[in-house]
Formats: sequence, C-alpha cells, structure tokens
Amino acid sequence: MSRLSLTLIVTLGLAVSACDRSAPDEAQESGASQITTGEIDRTYADSLMPAINVSDPDGRQINLGALQGTPVLLNLWATWCAPCKKEMPLLDALAGDFDEQLHVITVSQDAGGAEKVAPYFAVNEFAYLEPWMDPQNELGLHYDNTPLPTTILYDAQGLEVWRVVGDYDWASEEARAAVREVAGE
Repeated sequence: MSRLSLTLIVTLGLAVSACDRSAPDEAQESGASQITTGEIDRTYADSLMPAINVSDPDGRQINLGALQGTPVLLNLWATWCAPCKKEMPLLDALAGDFDEQLHVITVSQDAGGAEKVAPYFAVNEFAYLEPWMDPQNELGLHYDNTPLPTTILYDAQGLEVWRVVGDYDWASEEARAAVREVAGE
C-alpha cells in the first residue's frame, strides 16, 4: 500500500470518528484516545467558567464569566463539524424547554467568523440559539483544544457541573435529567 493511500485511510478514519482538532498529549503518547466521547464527564466539576468574551455577527459582545446567576450550558461547535450540526436543533429545543432556567450558549469555533456562522443560522432559523463566535479560538485553547462538539454545564455560580465531549442526544431523558440538576423545569 502506498504512503498516500495509508495517509488517506488514516485521515478518513479520524474525520469519521469525531471533529477532533487535536488529541491530548497523553493520548498521543499511548497511541489510544483517553477521551470518552458522548458521555457525561464530571472530571472538571467545580472549575470556574472562563471570563472570555464572545461576539455575535453584529459585533455585540458578552463575557461568559459575567453570566452568573442562571445556569449556562456552553456548547463549542463549528459549521464544518457534522456531529455539531446534528446537535444544534436538539440544543435549540433544549433551550426552549428550559427557557427561563438555563442559558444555552452555542459558540462557533469557525475561523471564518460571521461569514460562516451568520448564513448557517439564517438557513436553520433557530428559535432560541444565538450565533455567538470565538474566531480567535480562546475557548478552544481554554479547554485544551478538545474535540468538537464540546458542551459544558455550569451552575448559577459559574462552576462546572459536567461536560460532554462529542456527539450527545440532547433530546434524551438522560440529558434532561442531567440539566435538571441545576435548572428546574
């Protein structure tokens, strides 16, 4: 098998497995991924929400650290990430179901910013989600470039409760019960 064929096979395999921007050093050293995807992970519980600014296509900014007072479900995604796009309608429905009890903040990690995100939101007509962006990838760096999608639940004090790395069924009863830990319905 040629080197090019082997490279294409390996690349395709990685692309299908997740929208992984980079694997952690430990996973690279061991040769096997240490990241559990699609499951609730409480490893980072009680970590403080980062005080990072995100912006919308109109230039309006919010500082995530200032969102204390209401629980926040923070989702990092990108328009080129198939599992991310699959989750967006489910997150929109979740945001509607927990309207006053939970802020669902989806933050695009697209380098293209508004020129990628605004058309995606226009086509999909989400009822509750807003097109927040992080074109400098500050959140991605804060979370050690975890694969996309990555979703983190913070309580009303801004402390992490749990996170999910990878594709997750936000319409499931398991997801709803996990959100109800900090946001009543």
